[in-house]
Amino acid sequence: MNEDEEAAPYAARERFWRGEHLAFTPMEPDDAELIQHWRADPVAAREIGVWPGPLHELRERLVSYVEDRDRDDFLIGHTALHSQDFADGTAEAYLLLAAEHRGKGYGADALAALSDLAFGELPLHRVEAVTHTDNAASLATLKKAGFTQEGVRRSSCLHRGRRHDNALLALLRTEWEAQARPRSWDHV
Repeated sequence: MNEDEEAAPYAARERFWRGEHLAFTPMEPDDAELIQHWRADPVAAREIGVWPGPLHELRERLVSYVEDRDRDDFLIGHTALHSQDFADGTAEAYLLLAAEHRGKGYGADALAALSDLAFGELPLHRVEAVTHTDNAASLATLKKAGFTQEGVRRSSCLHRGRRHDNALLALLRTEWEAQARPRSWDHV
């Protein structure tokens, strides 16, 4: 695929939030086929324990996500701020990058933009992320975005017949405030 073809799913989309090198577009139920393709990637299945189920179920789930006021989902891959609890000031970050976007710094950029949304626009105090302890790429991306590993949930995930430990990482508002980097609203 050339760059124009890669950009095609996003080309006519509203870009409502920016990172340094990327833009978020709101996720729509019609994105099910694209997300299904990303989830079918063997690296994604291995690293984050996702795999494609029936397309109609994914489409129904996306409809529920769009209607759910406790989550915000975007396309740059599939990025989400979900399980938002404004009373406690917490949410969980989710990031699934398309294979062609991995290893280019987009993950850390997406997490920085998602953090800017969480702390600059929403009344959040803490954003958490969970990944397999052996997912070196994800751990490095989260740490680059300022997340700190707080602990390990031992044997908390079943994937391909094996139990896996999950790392729990978090970024607090005070840590985000201390980051010396341009914010999403500074990008033109």
